Amino acid sequence: MLTMIDHKTMGRSETDWLSSWFHFSFADYYDPKRMQYGDLRVVNDDTVLPGTGFPMHPHQNMEIITYVVDGELTHRDHLGNRTVLKRGEVQLLRSGSGILHSEENCSNAMLRLIQIWIAPDQLELKPVYQDYHFSWCGRVNQWMQIASDKSGDGPILLHQDIRVLVTMLSEHSLSYQPKQHRQLYLVCMEGEAMVNGRILKTHDACKAVDEPLQILSKPIAHLLLFDMKAADDE
Repeated sequence: MLTMIDHKTMGRSETDWLSSWFHFSFADYYDPKRMQYGDLRVVNDDTVLPGTGFPMHPHQNMEIITYVVDGELTHRDHLGNRTVLKRGEVQLLRSGSGILHSEENCSNAMLRLIQIWIAPDQLELKPVYQDYHFSWCGRVNQWMQIASDKSGDGPILLHQDIRVLVTMLSEHSLSYQPKQHRQLYLVCMEGEAMVNGRILKTHDACKAVDEPLQILSKPIAHLLLFDMKAADDE
């Protein structure tokens, strides 16, 4: 069954420098019915004003993926990494036994990113930072896999049975056929799409268990898809 999630029902936060939509309970937003989806614990859609950002802060025991939707993201961490990521680029932060990092918008334009936390299959792993500069054309009108578990073939290898894919559709249709006993979570980052006959707008999401997706962009749709093992209670 396909369940549509209107972004107007999600958690919302507005400060003088940050505008966020929370797909799951996070910070001051708490909904016992939206704690996580399988091993997907956090999906935050953040817009960050120029010259601001998240200062140095700690994390532990999460696989943290950041997808830059628009603008420039400057990352720093206590391991000595400093990188700048642009539209469509991705970073992995394996916080493991502990890492300190900052994520800031040092540019003169707005920054929009999707912050993703995935619960790992092991705790206290060695902290790791990696960044990935994917070709934009690799996601146009087709699925581009950006992450998978270690038995898969995703460029980003995660300590969890989950695949992460992205597509940018332009007046195009695309399908996705999951294997048995899998659940899907689809996020519309930009544009609008028809998913199994139902409208998905910017910031919206939908979830499905053991159900294929038939997607038609209207006219464009920038989509992020999570494919994971189905939980008994989902």
